[in-house]
Amino acid sequence: MPTPIRGISSMATRAVLAELCAAWRERSGVEVTLEATGGVDAAGRVAAGEAFDVVVLAADAIDKLGGAGHVVAGSRVDLVRSSVAVAVRAGAPRPDVSSEAALREVVRNARSVGFSTGPSGVFLQQLFERWGLAAELEGRLVQARPGVPVGRLVAEGRCELGFQQLAELMHEPGVDVLGLLPGAIAHVTTFSGALAVTSTQVDAVRAWLAYASSPETAEVKRRHGMEPA
Repeated sequence: MPTPIRGISSMATRAVLAELCAAWRERSGVEVTLEATGGVDAAGRVAAGEAFDVVVLAADAIDKLGGAGHVVAGSRVDLVRSSVAVAVRAGAPRPDVSSEAALREVVRNARSVGFSTGPSGVFLQQLFERWGLAAELEGRLVQARPGVPVGRLVAEGRCELGFQQLAELMHEPGVDVLGLLPGAIAHVTTFSGALAVTSTQVDAVRAWLAYASSPETAEVKRRHGMEPA
C-alpha cells in the first residue's frame, strides 16, 4: 500500500483541496491528508521544523519558507487564484458593494467589520488606512482567530460585515455573499504548493502537485469559488 502524504494548508483552500485529494486517492491509491489551519499558524509550524510532505499556502508565504530553507527551492507550484469577497448575515439587508465608493460607505456605517489574519486581512487593514477610516473604525474591527472562519462570526451576529476569501465565505452556513471586492480594489491571492524539506515522499508529492495544478482540475476549482492559477 502506498505511503500516505501528509501536509498542511491554510483554511482558504480546505474545501477544494479535500476534493482534489479524494480524486487523487481514487486515481493513484495514494492518500493525501492535509491539515487546514490559519495560514500564519501553518507557516509557523513549518518554520519550526514540524515534519510535513507538502505545504499549501499563499505564494508569498511559500516563497518566504523557501528562502529560509523549509520548503525545497524551485518546488513551488501555483494551484489556485482566490478573490476576496464581502458577506452579511443570511437574511440581513444587502447593501450596495458594487463600487469602491459604495463599499467604503458600507464599511464606514457598519456596526462591526470582521476580517481574517490571512492575506485578505492584511490587505483590508491597508485598504482601511488608505480610505482614511482606520481611526474611525477603531473598536469596530473584529479579527477572527487563526482557523476561525470570518463567516462564522457573521452568521453568529458577532460582526455585521465580513471580508474573507470567497472560497471560505461561500461554504459557511448562515451568511449571504454580497460579491467580490469591486474594480480597482479587487484582491486576488495565489495559493501554491511546495515540497517540504522534511518529506521522504518526494516523487509522490511532485506527482500530486502536478495533478492538482493540471487543467483537468479547473472545474473543481471554479466550483469552490477559485480560478486555476
